Amino acid sequence: MDTKAIWWPAVAMAFLTFTVAVRMFRMRIGQIKREKIRLSTIATSSAAAERLTDSRGADNYRNLFELPVLFYVALVVAAQTNQVNALTLILAWAFVAARFAHSYIHTTYNKVIHRFYAFVASFFICAALWLALAIGLAMR
Repeated sequence: MDTKAIWWPAVAMAFLTFTVAVRMFRMRIGQIKREKIRLSTIATSSAAAERLTDSRGADNYRNLFELPVLFYVALVVAAQTNQVNALTLILAWAFVAARFAHSYIHTTYNKVIHRFYAFVASFFICAALWLALAIGLAMR
């Protein structure tokens, strides 16, 4: 199997991260304009948290630097240990799909139970990816 295939899920996750950053920016700028918030009054994270009440975009952007970090490292491990195969690719793309769902829910209608299901799915998919990598390493 072509080992370069493992990098496309990483590209998709990077795309998602940039998309959420733009969404966060638009949401914040919208609120700043609507409420005529002076930028100097939100210069620190604590001040911003008090004034910028719609934190969905920022919260989701932060989320994309938590669990996905383990995902990115797993892709590197898969590539470096010659474990790019159908299973790792399926798990990688499933993780991406779950994170896209999580981000969509979080930055739009934000129903917590739906977001929770998407998060749990991505968590267990990432864990399964790491388990598959660990088994592959042990079998060598």
